[in-house]
Amino acid sequence: MRTIDLRGRELSRAELRALVPRAAMSADEAVERVRPLLEAVATRGEEALRVQAKEFDGVDGHTLRVPPEQIEASLATCPPEVETALRELIARLRKGSAAQVPEARVTTLASGATIRQRWQPVSRVGLYAPGGKAAYPSSVIMNAVAAQTAGVPSLALASPAQRDNGGLPHQAVLWAAALCGVTELYAIGGAGAIAAFAHGVPEIGLEPVDMVTGPGNIFVAAAKRVVNGIVGIDAEAGTTEILIVADEFADPGYLAADLISQAEHDEAAASILVTDAPGLAAAVQTEVMARVEATQHAQRARTALAGPQSAIILVDDLATAVRVSNAYGPEHLEIHTVDNEATLESITDAGAIFLGPTTPVSLGDYLAGSNHVLPTGGTARFTSGLGAHTFLRAQQIIEYDRSALAEVVDPLIALARAEGLPAHGEAVTARFENRD
Repeated sequence: MRTIDLRGRELSRAELRALVPRAAMSADEAVERVRPLLEAVATRGEEALRVQAKEFDGVDGHTLRVPPEQIEASLATCPPEVETALRELIARLRKGSAAQVPEARVTTLASGATIRQRWQPVSRVGLYAPGGKAAYPSSVIMNAVAAQTAGVPSLALASPAQRDNGGLPHQAVLWAAALCGVTELYAIGGAGAIAAFAHGVPEIGLEPVDMVTGPGNIFVAAAKRVVNGIVGIDAEAGTTEILIVADEFADPGYLAADLISQAEHDEAAASILVTDAPGLAAAVQTEVMARVEATQHAQRARTALAGPQSAIILVDDLATAVRVSNAYGPEHLEIHTVDNEATLESITDAGAIFLGPTTPVSLGDYLAGSNHVLPTGGTARFTSGLGAHTFLRAQQIIEYDRSALAEVVDPLIALARAEGLPAHGEAVTARFENRD
């Protein structure tokens, strides 16, 4: 991993954002690469999806919509210990997601004047689960359970077709769909899946959705950016990121293991350590080099750790480390300091935060009860991770009786006249005209 030395430098937030590691390919570049793929699906539907499946997934002639009975039958091949783990993930996530559903409230402004606040789920959601370098049944569950907890009535799931599974999505994706009760599943991947959700594909019975959610690589994130506005999106959840803020008391072995755990996702994954302890930085470098060789995906992890998106950043103190983290806005933030709560108080921008030596990011990936679909690429500065709240819309229901309306006639007319909109006031006074 390269080292970026920021010691002795007074840098603004904008300067820090320019200096923190980022992937070589920008989101804008990815948008231009996926736009033709999206347009092809919008205009040519199934034909374009099959062309893209052959080019990107190496699959041809497969069934794009998976029969529901095939989803259910897949559980026969699920190892018992995996099914147990998936069921535990579902149970924990349902509890964590339930806490994200706000209660309906009624505000009484005066006698006979009320505003009811309710939270209405979107009607139909397209859930995306990646399927390139790994299988992601956990992502299926993260999306489906959050949407179900919010009360979304219609769910469609898409995941790339697999050559070694007869053109179906990965077997583990089928298991997760079955356990969550998702019956509408498509063997469609990448940008094409996002376009199919947004525009619909009548030939295969895929109706357009109202919102698209789920993680993916930078091209999936770019596709979501393009369709945003045609449909809603959760966030641009692209290639994974971990940033660790640590002081001299942190365990270098733990930090190295956590950096590698995210690097194994993808060659473009970002692994960053920010510390005020040069000795710790050196120890982590040594641990990373030793541990990465023993991991199954050593080559992939080495590439990610050596890439421009990964680094060890040296700073003067923990306050500066926190400023670096906030400027970066990491998807996953780990805090390993002598006083984690004090460090946490200054953190403002992160997708999910993991405190202390026994709370690794991989816990959040699976069984913490939190959701692992999180904003990447710095978007945690202005958006949150996936949850039941993602699928809910705040709606205000206003009800005034005649007496309550009468109390605000004069100030309402005054405001309407001030804005040059007298008919607004007349719409109120019409309620008090004598029509005899």
